[in-house]
Amino acid sequence: MSEQGKSYGDNVYVTDHPLIQHKITILRNKNTNTSLFRFTVEEISMMMCYEALRDIPTRLIDVETPLEKCQSPRITGKKIAVVPVLRAGLGMANGMLRIYSEAKMGHVGMERDESTHEPHEYYCKLPKKIEERLILVVDPMLATGGSAIDAIDKIKEYGGKKIKFICIIAAPEGIEKLHAAHPDVDIYIGHIDRELNENAYICPGLGDAGDRIFGTL
Repeated sequence: MSEQGKSYGDNVYVTDHPLIQHKITILRNKNTNTSLFRFTVEEISMMMCYEALRDIPTRLIDVETPLEKCQSPRITGKKIAVVPVLRAGLGMANGMLRIYSEAKMGHVGMERDESTHEPHEYYCKLPKKIEERLILVVDPMLATGGSAIDAIDKIKEYGGKKIKFICIIAAPEGIEKLHAAHPDVDIYIGHIDRELNENAYICPGLGDAGDRIFGTL
């Protein structure tokens, strides 16, 4: 991961992997169709999940290969929950589950008021024993930070403790607000864009991620 996020805090990580940057360019292109956009979001999510789970603990277990017995590492400790912020976060969920298929899924629904740009929760369903799990909260865009902050607030209300937030594109304003509100949450970012415009959209950005994933333009 890149040092680009250091100005925001030691737990803000920004990828510098050329494959991820190449695929973000595909997402930015207004001519990228729904099918390719959706597939590329899933690919990026797989790679970012790999980075976010770099520090997950393992322990050695006995395994019998076709040739002999040996000891080999296996993930241990807390179980993982993937929690997409609805609806755009659903586009990242499959990529996360392809990397770690044993993860449980939760959902937090946040809807943005188009006048105030403030998020409003309309749904929350989390796996059992959420307090024992490593929780990966996923949303392609971190714009104002409001949806991410409120989603994490809700998860903490249910007992969630170890939380990582993963997004593809982020605005500086959103990073600052999320980090200030939840300094204990690790933030993983594909790319930091320039700014928010007057309508609270990330620039240069990639448009409305939810509309482009689900073809509701």
